[in-house]
Amino acid sequence: MTPPLMIDGSSLTLPAVIDVARHNRSVVLSDEAREKMAASRAWVDRVVATGQPTVYGINTGFGIFAARRIPRDQADRLSRNLIISHAIGIGEPFPEEVVRAAMLIRANTLAIGYSGIRPETVQTLIDMLNAGVHPIIPSQGSLGASGDLAPLSHLALVLSRDHLDDALCSGEATYRGERLSGHVAMQRAGLARRVLGAKEALALNNGATFCAAIAALASVDAENLLEHGIIALAMTLEAQRGVSRAFDERLHRARRQMGQIEVAAQVRELIAGSTLIDATDRVQDAYSLRAAPQVLGAVKDSLAYVRSIVERELNAATDNPLIFLDFPDENKALSGGNFHGEPLALVLSFLSIAAAEIASISERRIARLLDEATSDGLPAMLAEHGGLDSGLMMTQYTAASLVSENKTLAHPDVVDSIPTSANQEDFNPMAMGAARHARQIVAHGEQVIALELLAAAQALDLRLRADASVRLGQGTAKAQQIIRREVAYLERDRLIMDDARKMVELVRSGELLKDEEVA
Repeated sequence: MTPPLMIDGSSLTLPAVIDVARHNRSVVLSDEAREKMAASRAWVDRVVATGQPTVYGINTGFGIFAARRIPRDQADRLSRNLIISHAIGIGEPFPEEVVRAAMLIRANTLAIGYSGIRPETVQTLIDMLNAGVHPIIPSQGSLGASGDLAPLSHLALVLSRDHLDDALCSGEATYRGERLSGHVAMQRAGLARRVLGAKEALALNNGATFCAAIAALASVDAENLLEHGIIALAMTLEAQRGVSRAFDERLHRARRQMGQIEVAAQVRELIAGSTLIDATDRVQDAYSLRAAPQVLGAVKDSLAYVRSIVERELNAATDNPLIFLDFPDENKALSGGNFHGEPLALVLSFLSIAAAEIASISERRIARLLDEATSDGLPAMLAEHGGLDSGLMMTQYTAASLVSENKTLAHPDVVDSIPTSANQEDFNPMAMGAARHARQIVAHGEQVIALELLAAAQALDLRLRADASVRLGQGTAKAQQIIRREVAYLERDRLIMDDARKMVELVRSGELLKDEEVA
């Protein structure tokens, strides 16, 4: 059994996020984190009790109301009002894995100890995660600045309660497969909802945490997509009886781009031993084959940069103000803009563009495989009985549709900004749009690469049927075997929608990468 993940605000990793979000790994809070949170909370309590110093969000209103002082006996009401007034998301709910990732990341962010929240409140969030109480979070309504205010407020509705009525405004959550009011879901899980004190609501809903959650999942999925794109490239290159010179190590080292060098090396390993490679007198292939290391290598480098930024964000203090106990009282609380989602908005835009490129070049290779004018002797549409059968004709239609949609989705949301809160928040990153679009583009890419793998496997089988002496590469042969365990050779027309679905599941599972001879 996998041991619980201990969070301390500084060591959360992308693999750990995946374990919790997708595999329900349990979470525990470190003792050190509890101590740090308790210390910052004690200072907040002193500020509330004495009214000094004036600290944004503790004894003042929020946003444009920052100059309005709040009496200390209204501190709890201030927190409750913040959550109720900001829970105004719309649209389809986020998938459960996104909610789980966000709950984990938020708990880890608060565990840093700069937020002034009680350890018991963070423990309630962790208890919800471990028990499987998943708040229903509408996916639209956040700009990713001042954090994901609406999504995080919907989360806090389930966690928190009114001091007079614990069933009031409790949001919704799923528990054991049932959609319930937040109040009932927490009751059934045996968890008490908390009355939030001063600063606690702000600590819970201030930060681009849902953007970070989507970025974490999408970056891992995009890396998986790229690796399958490299396998698809190698299989198509082989099916097209491609020219190996374009993958020579000397050529790529001359460019000095590490991603390009690595992709070319992976392809060389996959096609090693193939009798189809260099089987013609062609000097060079089309760009979608010959320049694929340059394209996918640039994608690889871009995704490495995306990963680095996302990993930092997993362990970042992102609410406002932050509390630094080593300084005098008047300087302990610093108001700033760590909640601003610009770092995520930028890399999510990079991720979208990079993932769109994986799918775009793949669609071009699918088209070459299906067109008898460009397929080096393969039958049109890879159909043995073309005319009566249409073969894989429609795979390129579908791929073209997805690639075209990606071109619109990949427009960088981050270059837009609409001011909010009476121009107090006058430059917003639109990070949530970037996150949602990136996730959709990666999903489209998985479907396109699945279709290329389907077509390339068909093409390789046609080569093998035409010449029994043909030998596939050491890596492509293994990939072919795994694909054929899931999807049979297309001898006559059948409903290939089912084949495409199985191939998408194969890509998402990472099964082709698990065998060391394929990866």
